[in-house]
Amino acid sequence: MTKHSAFSAEDAAPAQPARRFTSYPPASCRTAAAQAATGSWLDAAARRAEHDDWMEKHPSALAEFEAVLGAAKGKQVVMFLDYDGTLSPIVKDPDSAVMTDEMREAVRGVAERFPTAIVSGRCRDKVFDFVRLAELYYAGSHGMDIKGPTAQSKHAKAKAEAVLCQPASEFLPVIDEVCRALTASTAAIPGATVENNKFCLSVHFRCVQEEKWRALEDLVRSVLKDYPDLLLTKGRKVLEIRPSIKWDKGNALQFLLEAQGFADSNNVFPIYIGDDRTDEDAFKVLRSMGQGIGILVSKIPKETSASYSLQEPSEVKEFLHKLVKSKQRD
Repeated sequence: MTKHSAFSAEDAAPAQPARRFTSYPPASCRTAAAQAATGSWLDAAARRAEHDDWMEKHPSALAEFEAVLGAAKGKQVVMFLDYDGTLSPIVKDPDSAVMTDEMREAVRGVAERFPTAIVSGRCRDKVFDFVRLAELYYAGSHGMDIKGPTAQSKHAKAKAEAVLCQPASEFLPVIDEVCRALTASTAAIPGATVENNKFCLSVHFRCVQEEKWRALEDLVRSVLKDYPDLLLTKGRKVLEIRPSIKWDKGNALQFLLEAQGFADSNNVFPIYIGDDRTDEDAFKVLRSMGQGIGILVSKIPKETSASYSLQEPSEVKEFLHKLVKSKQRD
């Protein structure tokens, strides 16, 4: 072990008189620094103003909960919930997007009091495995695979378990074929994963280095060029491939309302909560109906047709709890 001698006073250089700067930094430097500071402050102020303006148009559904209750008074509330980013946080591994037990109990409480459906881009069976509540309606593959409750529910119609809608069933062989092709072609991109959602596909790139995103999209497009009947859209760090038919989450919402006997009813109040671009189709349907409300889950301002906002799944859980308590007061 090397021994280091102590630093003695004799080793130190003689003390020098303190230096005094007789000039300031050049004016150009002072101006640039001031401009940078001012620009940063202005950017922050602009972001705050943008956020405040957005929140004024899409206020918190928690802060305005009494207004929501007032609008729903005397009407049958029907709940529609997205899964990823709404009931569970967005995670790197799609198979790890597990909802908490507390969230499950919140959803169970709502389903005991209101007809409730999960509407997700995921495979219906996979969403059911995550949620594990048999009394709900499940609409997977962006609403292209719908099934009613498999357990008794006081809200469900007598033959609810027979409710089934699969408008894209003819595309199943093509989806499987494209899934195999995409899995093979994207294997060269580390972190890319292909998820088969039965009637649609998801190519996840949350774990892909940003400089590889363009290459991944090019690979996906090169596969899809031979399948003109499939549509490519973008979500949150995911590329979605689905049949180009006139069916989306908005159509699924309308189908589920009709299946539950609420078609053309003025006494229904649908509440749809979601965080994804595909949820906008449902928000737009509610706007066109002039009934119910859409709630966007987002921490940042986004263009949306939703009426209200919540920041994250924890706020969704709180909103669901408040709904349950409001029903208990009735």
